[in-house]
Amino acid sequence: MHAAAPQRTFSKVPEVTLIFWIIKIAATTLGETGGDSITMTFNWGYLAGTVLFLAVLIALVIAQILARKFHPFLYWATIVASTTFGTTMADFADRSLGIGYTGGASLLFALLMLTLGAWYWSEGTVSVNTVSMPRVEAFYWAAITFSQTLGTALGDWIADTGGLGYEGGALVFTAALAVVAILYYSTGVSRVFLFWAAFILTRPLGATVGDFLDKPVSHGGLALSRPLASLAIAVFIVLCVALLPQRAGLHPGTAET
Repeated sequence: MHAAAPQRTFSKVPEVTLIFWIIKIAATTLGETGGDSITMTFNWGYLAGTVLFLAVLIALVIAQILARKFHPFLYWATIVASTTFGTTMADFADRSLGIGYTGGASLLFALLMLTLGAWYWSEGTVSVNTVSMPRVEAFYWAAITFSQTLGTALGDWIADTGGLGYEGGALVFTAALAVVAILYYSTGVSRVFLFWAAFILTRPLGATVGDFLDKPVSHGGLALSRPLASLAIAVFIVLCVALLPQRAGLHPGTAET
């Protein structure tokens, strides 16, 4: 019997479109303002904030893995949880553990590379289009979480240690994303590599924008209320998810014989 053509099955993550990136940047900004609201405005501290958001993240990842199909609100809630945990975890590593922005960014980069390496060794690819089985989803969310945390550390590193401030940091990461977009549309560079590059870079962009919104004027920010800024961004994300069309990505299934 001849083998049938490979079937196309649905992934449990959204198709990567412009809408995806708009919501992703908003989610990373919410992660910054939301994380800072808990740890600074409400004075929970970095350790307590990290434990809180880790628990929320674990619960949502389990729900995402148990889900039978792509659910937009569940997916983006998990992304927001990962980026908020990334904010508090990076701040805890940088400040409470005393390893600094350089040490924190280096450690997180190594962890992300190890995760992607293990994923590739196990599956032969790190493409998000293959996220449909629990094992692959575990790799995916681990990579997402490390990339979010790395992005936070990079944003703080550029804005503070690099001396560029929040506006300068936002411009640097916007320019880097523009380079990724140019490579995507004008070259044959691996789409998988460009996706992860863009995913990492959108996190520090959101972090610097979030810091610009809520940090004191004396530190280069606008000194807006963190809880109110978080609420406004959360409403924007909910409206985007509810009103803008999203669909699950597709990937080749196993051919039947």
